[in-house]
Amino acid sequence: MRPYDFTRPRSVGAALGDAHEGSAFLAGGTTLVDLMKLELMTPSRVVDINRLPLRGITVDRGGLHVGALERMSDVADHQDVRSRYPMISQALELSASPQIRNMASMGGNLLQRTRCGYFRDLTTACNKREPGSGCAALTGHNRMHAVLGTSDACVATHPSDVAVALVALDARVHLESLREKRTVALADFYRLPGHTPQVENELRDGELLTGLTVPPLPWASRSAYLKIRDRQSYEFALASVAVALDIDRGTIRDARVAAGGVGTRPWRLETVERALVGRPAALATYEAAAAPAGEDARTLPHNMFKPTLLRRTLVRALVALGGQS
Repeated sequence: MRPYDFTRPRSVGAALGDAHEGSAFLAGGTTLVDLMKLELMTPSRVVDINRLPLRGITVDRGGLHVGALERMSDVADHQDVRSRYPMISQALELSASPQIRNMASMGGNLLQRTRCGYFRDLTTACNKREPGSGCAALTGHNRMHAVLGTSDACVATHPSDVAVALVALDARVHLESLREKRTVALADFYRLPGHTPQVENELRDGELLTGLTVPPLPWASRSAYLKIRDRQSYEFALASVAVALDIDRGTIRDARVAAGGVGTRPWRLETVERALVGRPAALATYEAAAAPAGEDARTLPHNMFKPTLLRRTLVRALVALGGQS
């Protein structure tokens, strides 16, 4: 780890003032410190933001509001989150380990870097780490890599579980700089790799993610997050789905569906949503709605199973949430 300056401001304004080109904000540190040890990130200044007033979990007529410094475990345990947005609690509880969830912040989770092994290996080619160097995953071991939203420059999978649930629920993130405050839909915040995979999101230089809002959705109380992985804990998704259903007298009136583990960003499945609406909550409906999921996938030699796994995961989640008859 290289030497760096360290500051601990007490206000958002002071934190933004301390930040300059080459600096990094420190919250839980579960991503930043790892990357600094590997020298994948070498900030000249680290700004510890843990004293900032960026906490709070509230539910009102405007929806769910969460401060960026709230710990993942606290959000998962919050009674209003558990009862009104269970897919968020479940996605958080299926993330990382209890120790990490007790440390990691919500903002840090949404901004975490990819877990692609080639990105973290300085001896291999990676366009995220070194633009123009190539992508070793294309011809290497790519079982965990993305099949949706990929490009010739990058096939890294987006790592966050809770981001999948938040994208399904149309969440927005709040960003602040010394010049302005702005709000961006989380689905638009994450960028596809294209030819510039090193640019992962819409966060601008000198900006700080201060919180997030999930719009009110009364029927989100019928929601769930299903994660398929190689082992029961502390593992990233091979495929995951976040599903919310509005069912009235056996008919699906509305739906929210997003997928993880298969895309270069959390993947909203609007085609599946449209196929569910107006149809009976039954196995045949779920199978028909899931059929197009992943049809535009771009698979690699070791992850050709992912489109099929995605569809099966969708049907399993829909059956568990909506029943079969």
